[in-house]
Order: sequence, then structure tokens, then C-alpha cells
Amino acid sequence: MSAKRFTPPATTKLNLNHTSDELFDLAVQRGEGKVASTGALAVETGEHTGRSAKDKFIVRDAGTDSTVWWDNAASMTTGQFDLLYNDFMTHVDGKELFVQDLFGGADPAHTLPVRVFTEYAWHAMFIRYLLRRPEAGQLENFAEEFTVVDLPSFRCDPARHGVNSETVIACDLTRRIFLIAGTSYAGEMKKSVFSFLNYVLPTKGIMPMHCSASVGDAGDSAVFFGLSGTGKTTLSNDPTRQLIGDDEHGWSENGIFNFEGGCYAKTINLSPEAEPLIWKATNAKGTLLENVVLNADGSPDYDDISLTPNARSAYPMHYVDNASETARADHPKNIVMLCADAFGVLPPIAKLSPSQAMYHFLSGYTAKVAGTEKGMGNEPSATFSTCFGAPFMARHPSEYGNLLRKLIAEHDVSCWLVNTGWTGGKYGEGSRMPIKATRRLVNAALSGELNGQEMRIDPTFGFEVPVALEGVDASILDPRSTWADPQAYDAQAAALVTMFCENFQIFAPHVDDDVQAAAPSLCEAAE
Repeated sequence: MSAKRFTPPATTKLNLNHTSDELFDLAVQRGEGKVASTGALAVETGEHTGRSAKDKFIVRDAGTDSTVWWDNAASMTTGQFDLLYNDFMTHVDGKELFVQDLFGGADPAHTLPVRVFTEYAWHAMFIRYLLRRPEAGQLENFAEEFTVVDLPSFRCDPARHGVNSETVIACDLTRRIFLIAGTSYAGEMKKSVFSFLNYVLPTKGIMPMHCSASVGDAGDSAVFFGLSGTGKTTLSNDPTRQLIGDDEHGWSENGIFNFEGGCYAKTINLSPEAEPLIWKATNAKGTLLENVVLNADGSPDYDDISLTPNARSAYPMHYVDNASETARADHPKNIVMLCADAFGVLPPIAKLSPSQAMYHFLSGYTAKVAGTEKGMGNEPSATFSTCFGAPFMARHPSEYGNLLRKLIAEHDVSCWLVNTGWTGGKYGEGSRMPIKATRRLVNAALSGELNGQEMRIDPTFGFEVPVALEGVDASILDPRSTWADPQAYDAQAAALVTMFCENFQIFAPHVDDDVQAAAPSLCEAAE
């Protein structure tokens, strides 16, 4: 079926393809935000300060019935979607909308023309930053292949529309259109594009990845898988390497490429010492600050989480000093899987065999960070998010896992598991892994230095762990030794192993024996 175009009534005023500067000025004039002392635009999103995962629906039709992983997705009928679409049309009658024609994907062979309709000027500015802006001549024959319509002022009627609340993210994958209502959180727009690419690209042999990416001077690219708050943006923003992108990428026959044209960085406790590149970009004129508290003098307070721990900054890639001009690189030499282990069990880094890599990719163990989804409390909670991005994976995880395993084998990629979470105890008892140690270990992995270090086999998880590395306190490389009570560590490790094994049962029928054998070794004992 062809794409369903959103064509508002003639009475709707359409502001087409304003520049970022124009949108900034319009947002200020319309009272949508305040100008910070840094020259950034500060906006607030109200009730919704993160994604509304429970309000996302996919249209179940002849095309999606056998292709979508319905265990992971709520469905709606084509009729329900059409009713919502028609009500959207009625809602925008006589209103003013901002329209942006943009692209998803830096690989010219695999780019997606996207048209986005928004009610807010700052939303249009956000998506203009986050997607790829058109180059000269690209709009002359622009024909959208995917559409996003974002109407925060529209309130759903659960009884009428068959949804859970006044908020909805309605996805018609067949007709290539997403409808967003009842939330001002801008991240819903960029994740809609990502969700669609996750659905269509695997059929072309292209691996969509919830990851950041960077490349060294020798062309040695690396990707960093991980959920929000696990360190994707921080670790890929390395002054010694070029930044490809901080969140969403594809891996095609041509190498890796960024889906986006900007960054969406968490700002909680942001400092120039720990994250100099993100600090500079976040404090640049024209940056968009989402739910960042401003002091009385207009200066941003990145330590104030009174609005949300999920405060963000959005800015175009060229705000980053070492950003790649092409947003593309050769096939990766290293894959880093990031997790924030809230239990303090995992070592700060481990080398994975190909089977272990697929096991941990499908497991997607991490901790959801406070505020990234509506309804979460102030503490992180342990979770398993398959492929390190379950909310955005429309297809069964085995499709992504098998594709990744094939690419790893073809290009002889080294794989690492990195814990950016806790050491010395679980959350609330231990401490967060030192960022300097994490950077040192990751850089040693990417440079090949770790390949020459003595390794031990972790008795629980079976992967290789370095015994020592110059510049890193050797004690944190052995998590058990960092706990005041080693027996308490053993009990916590056994509990985590049980969680891994129970979670992986849903994938066992879809993987080879060697992947099942990569499970932690305490399964039987833990049971």
C-alpha cells in the first residue's frame, strides 16, 4: 500500500520549511520558551517528560499481521486509526502548523524522505535538528515516504478511539504514517522515525541499531549499543575520535551511517570536566533545552531535577567540534554493549565471544534510568530490553540478532560488554562506576590495547575480563572484591543469573545451541 499523506484542510495555515533560526525566533514570539543566558531556547513539556510507552499502538493489518512482534506491541485496527486520522483533520481546521521536509539516513543509497507536521515552532526546530536537513536541490522534487503528525493539544477519547488515555502514538507501518497526540515530549517524534526504520530496513539486509558511533583516525569505527542513560552519548563523544552520531544508526553493505543529523543529550549533572564536548554544544547559542531548569539569571542548572531527571539538550551535529561531516564510516571494528547494572554484579568491561555477543544483545540487560518513561519513580529499575531498544523493535528480536551475528562474522568484529552502572554494591549501597575508568577501558578496547592484557574467565558469566590495566584501579575489575560482604555479592549474582535465564526462555527456541550455552553458569544452582 502506498504512503498515506496528511493533507490538512485549506483553512489550516502551513509554515513550510522554516530555518532553525526562524523557528527559534517564532518559538520565542509565540511564548513557547525562554531564552537562556547561553543563547539556548529553554522549553518545558509539562506532564510528559519522557516517552509514553504504554500509549503506543501499531495498526494490525494484512501486511503487519505476520511481520510485527505482537508480544511487544499493542494493536489497533485500520478503522480505529482512520477514525483518529479524521479527528486529527478536524482538530487542525483553522489552526497553524509547522511543516518540515527532512531525511532519515546519511547513506545516500538508503535515505528516507520524511515530512513532519507540528503544532509548536520549537517542535519543528527540534525535529529539524534531529533529522537530516536537506542539502541544496534536495527539496525540488521532494516526495515524502513517511509522515509524522504531532498534535500535543489533541486529546484522545479512550472510549471513542480505543486507546488507553488521552495520549497516543499511533503507528500505521503499512501506510507509513505516525500520529502523536496528548504529549509535548519531543523525543516521541524522533523515535517514531526510528521505529519505522527498524521495521523496513531488515528486509533490505540493513541492520538498524539503537547505538552511538565514533571513528578513529585510522578509520576504525565502533558502535555503542545501549538504552537511554547508559552512556551512548557520553562515550561516543570522545575528543580523540570523530563522532558519527549519538543514538540511531544503520549498518549496510557500505558500512555504518547515522540516521540523524543532531544529538539529543541527557543533561543531568552535566559538567565541562566529565563531558566537555556535550557541555560546549549544550551551552551554545541556538541549542534547544528541554525541561532544563533556568536560574533567576537565566543560566541553566543541570543539577536541578525538579522538572525531571530526563532533562535534555538538542542540537545539530555541527555543534560538536569533532563531528563527522559525512556521518558515515566503514564497517565497525568493535561493538560495545552498554548496560547500567543496578545490582553491581557485572565487571566494568568484558570481552564477548560471538555466541555471548548474541546472547547479551538479545537479553539487553540494563537499568531504566529515572524519568525516561512516564510513571517511573526516582530510582532506576533493572530490566531486560532486547536488542538494547525493545520499544522501537517492531520485528521479532531474532531477526535483528541473526542479522547482527551475520555482520559480526563477515567483518570480524570484536564485541565488549561494558557496565556503566554500579560497583561496590547494588544501587543505593555501592557507587556509580567512575567515568574516567570507563573511558580508559573503552579506549583500550577500541585501540586493541586490551587484546594484549592478561584476562580471567568470569566464573558466573563465562566471558573474559582484564586482570589489570594501567590507569585503572585493579579492584573494580573484580566486582566481588569491591563488596564489603562477598557472600552478599554471591547472593546478588545468583539472583541476577536467575533473571537472565528466565528472561532468555522466550528466545531459546529461536537461537542455536551455542547461544543458549552462553547463558550464565549459575542457572541450575540459582534455581
